[in-house]
Amino acid sequence: MSEARGEPGSGPEAGARFFCTAGRGLEPFLMREVRARLAATQVEYISGKVFFTTCSDLNMLKKLKSAERLFLLIKKQFPLIISSVSKGKIFNEMQRLINEDPGSWLNAISIWKNLLELDAKKEKLSQRDDNQLKRKVGENEIIAKKLKIEQMQKIEENRDCQLEKQIKEETLEQRDFTTKSEKFQEEEFQNDIEKAIDTHNQNDLTFRVSCRCSGTIGKAFTAQEVGKVIGIAIMKHFGWKADLRNPQLEIFIHLNDIYSVVGIPVFRVSLASRAYIKTAGLRSTIAWAMASLADIKAGAFVLDPMCGLGTILLEAAKEWPDVYYVGADVSDSQLLGTWDNLKAAGLEDKIELLKISVIELPLPSESVDIIISDIPFGKKFKLGKDIKSILQEMERVLHVGGTIVLLLSEDHHRRLTDCKESSIPFNSKDSHTHEPGIKKCLNPEEKTGAFKTASTSFEASNHKFLDRMSPFGSLVPVECYKVSLGKTDAFICKYKKSHSSGL
Repeated sequence: MSEARGEPGSGPEAGARFFCTAGRGLEPFLMREVRARLAATQVEYISGKVFFTTCSDLNMLKKLKSAERLFLLIKKQFPLIISSVSKGKIFNEMQRLINEDPGSWLNAISIWKNLLELDAKKEKLSQRDDNQLKRKVGENEIIAKKLKIEQMQKIEENRDCQLEKQIKEETLEQRDFTTKSEKFQEEEFQNDIEKAIDTHNQNDLTFRVSCRCSGTIGKAFTAQEVGKVIGIAIMKHFGWKADLRNPQLEIFIHLNDIYSVVGIPVFRVSLASRAYIKTAGLRSTIAWAMASLADIKAGAFVLDPMCGLGTILLEAAKEWPDVYYVGADVSDSQLLGTWDNLKAAGLEDKIELLKISVIELPLPSESVDIIISDIPFGKKFKLGKDIKSILQEMERVLHVGGTIVLLLSEDHHRRLTDCKESSIPFNSKDSHTHEPGIKKCLNPEEKTGAFKTASTSFEASNHKFLDRMSPFGSLVPVECYKVSLGKTDAFICKYKKSHSSGL
């Protein structure tokens, strides 16, 4: 019933089992991404999580764009049954997550250690290459200074001795500084590796437990109660020490009515937190998912006519750089924020910004390859019935065969599809709960069938939903996904221009 794993001691080279958390509705995007970027196998999903096996190292795992957090999987099994029995018996059931299969825990710790050690070694090699490059640059500077001396000797013979002496002193000081700096850096990296190896080889690891409880178990117990029970079991079984402030290892547990999942966070910082975005606008995972749906090719002309803070363009330009990007908005404050983001990301030369209205784009008809945009529907920036006039202008500038990817509110989506609210809930809030593939996904004996069921359920729902959508002008709906924006839901919709609009 628990997740099948490799033999104890198998490292990342044998393929490690991971899972990522994802915003509701982004599971299909993440499933496609791990296959394409990580060559992942055994890809499965349950609501809010995607499981997969890969041989990729930490450097590649860091590149996931549609995931929230990444975990090394310890075990995945059916939910704990909460009945009228005493709390003590239920606590014993919780402790079985550790006691019943300690081999899966030790195997996961071994893989976790190997991942960190391999990453540290690669970091050290990279630092050595940087040091060699700095050394060569220093030597070139010395040669240049010597040539300068020779030229100055011919021009100013009286200053020859003084300059030569000065340059020699500078050279000696530079060499001495470079040698000390390199020695210090090498010692620091060596200490980091030794510390990592020593720390992870010790039996007395420090740890803390992070819990999420929902459903029946969430009503019966608090996350603190569950964390305490699990923590005591870990201390008794493995001899590790609890440290709530600065642990070497974090254990993540999610218990609900559908599954019980235990894992180790691979990175402390969320993958969704982009270092290159100074001011956050649209959630970066949503922005990347929209860009990935647009099928961007090198040399394309990509337009975001309501770019806001430029999150969509930033995500697209980072992933597909050889493209002509244009962002437009009518708000000075939004454009200034976008410019700050572009400078922080080093993309100010990759994306052109224009202050224009989306309903009066100064572009020739059928001149744009791809349009990607978040249609405003918040409190500060909101569009009402203008959605159709906006889409008409987008349709005009898009060439035949071009793609539009939009993020629409439920109200905007309803206006465009002329559907009643009751017919909209594609991939709705609780749809994952009733997927037949979820329980199979939790059963290691039915992995293949589970993944097939999970994938086809997305496709079947998508096609069924698209059949209800009426085309708007020359724009034909291709794909549609209902996604969560936190407190509200929205739709990522993809359209293709089938023929000349004549507008």
